[in-house]
Amino acid sequence: MCINISAKYVKELRNQTGAGMMSCKKALQASQGDMKLAIENLRKQGLASANKKSSRIATEGLIESYIHAGSRIGVLLELNCETDFVSRHSEFHLLAKNLAMQIVACPDVQYISIADIPQNIIDEEMRIELSKEDLKNKPDKIKEAIVNGRIEKRLKELSLLDQAFIRDTDLSISSLIDQKIALLGENIKIRRFQKFILGEGILKKKVDFSKDVLEVLHS
Repeated sequence: MCINISAKYVKELRNQTGAGMMSCKKALQASQGDMKLAIENLRKQGLASANKKSSRIATEGLIESYIHAGSRIGVLLELNCETDFVSRHSEFHLLAKNLAMQIVACPDVQYISIADIPQNIIDEEMRIELSKEDLKNKPDKIKEAIVNGRIEKRLKELSLLDQAFIRDTDLSISSLIDQKIALLGENIKIRRFQKFILGEGILKKKVDFSKDVLEVLHS
């Protein structure tokens, strides 16, 4: 049975190890809140040093492409690492392919992280939420709390790093990359991506490709 771990305790473990937030939370739950055991487990997994590598310059890597069955949607993705050696590694190539498929499967994803979302987009989402009918008669404090919660949820929908990995929904994309940093021993960064949808910009029926991608994964 998983115990409830406070965000403050998770942050403390992250500060001590440099591991990702989700990895820290899972380590604390597995150790029943024992900080020393959680640190030991993270070190065994190689995750304790992943965040420390995240500041290192990554200029090598590859450009991955994925065109979904039917050729109606495709993605180009640039994934960076530190050396040409890692850029040729099969795990790095698999990560790039999985990330490209992830982008196709997540129709709302437009940015790499929440930090990349322009302020004008955030302001527009805030304006939309504040104008919704179900908030009109609520007290200001309650309205503020509801809107902030909805905005946080919406920004995560737009951010690739905050998505649940389609092959393992208990794992976020951010944590997946942390795992590969630990495995390959180098910083790994998603530099950019571009999604191409057939007929985009023309008024037509919107198609959700997430179900199709999942069928490809399980076929």
